[in-house]
Amino acid sequence: MLHVRVITPVALTDAVVRIAVECTAVANVVRLPGAAVDPAGDCVEFDLAREGANEVLADLRDLGLKESGGITVEEIDLSISAAADQAKEAAPGHSEDAVIWEELASRTAAETRLTWSYLVFLALAVQIAAIGALLDQPILIVGAMVLGPDFGPVAACCFGVIRRDLTQIGRAARTLVVGFAMAIAVTLACALVSRLVGWIEPSMLDNRPLTSFIVHPDRWSFIVAVLAGVAGILSMTARKSQALVGVFISVTTVPAAGNIAVAIALAHWNEVGSSLIQLGVNLAGLVVAGIGTLLVQRALWSRFDLRLMAPNLVKASREPATIDR
Repeated sequence: MLHVRVITPVALTDAVVRIAVECTAVANVVRLPGAAVDPAGDCVEFDLAREGANEVLADLRDLGLKESGGITVEEIDLSISAAADQAKEAAPGHSEDAVIWEELASRTAAETRLTWSYLVFLALAVQIAAIGALLDQPILIVGAMVLGPDFGPVAACCFGVIRRDLTQIGRAARTLVVGFAMAIAVTLACALVSRLVGWIEPSMLDNRPLTSFIVHPDRWSFIVAVLAGVAGILSMTARKSQALVGVFISVTTVPAAGNIAVAIALAHWNEVGSSLIQLGVNLAGLVVAGIGTLLVQRALWSRFDLRLMAPNLVKASREPATIDR
């Protein structure tokens, strides 16, 4: 269940309450006249089943509350309420499968920001991957994969595509390109210094039976990236963050970037090209899978939204005098 708090101008309060009480996915509606101070107005609160969130939030948005008031949505960890249980039963589908598009839009928008923390995490991940490639240590490669934060911008790019939001696509692409370029540059600088002081040498990349997959992109690289992309989007929309760890370990974006840096430093030019291909193949698989998964989810949940409208009419007919304009 979700808890929704709406700050609304007095003139729109009746409309807000009507949206809440006429939806079968809503329970425990509270109206607090004059409770809002800045912006001034009323406060309306209610509990909402995740499955019905898209329709209710869209109706509230249509009232212009983003500009004249505010809509806040919070996850409820525990709800002991018969009315809430009835709301969950009345809502179509299952809460674990529900995709709240407003929530996803907010999360992916945040992932497009080119922050210092993103750059630092990606640079650290690429450097660990580079060391793993030099030492032929899979455990370091896995650690670098888990640390890498690059799936966030990929998901934001996918969501931008289905929304036809060129601004979000551009920001996500910039974050990916700048992030990987900076991480590779930092790792290359460290590798060049290490070569000058004699810590690494070209022969370290000659025989790597345990990590050679980094420089051998093939059809399986794309297939694994597609599967990981599907799992990644599902983990975000279903709020199953633990599944993202498996996604990070499955794709070879960060190890490929790390190998690019050390291959340039050690003049293994053939590995530079193959690592770039590996990076591109993995990113392409993630994007294709992400877009496809979101399109399927949107199609499925659009059907659920239509089903949600029918029982609303029944509830409204039973409570015709609940709200007066």
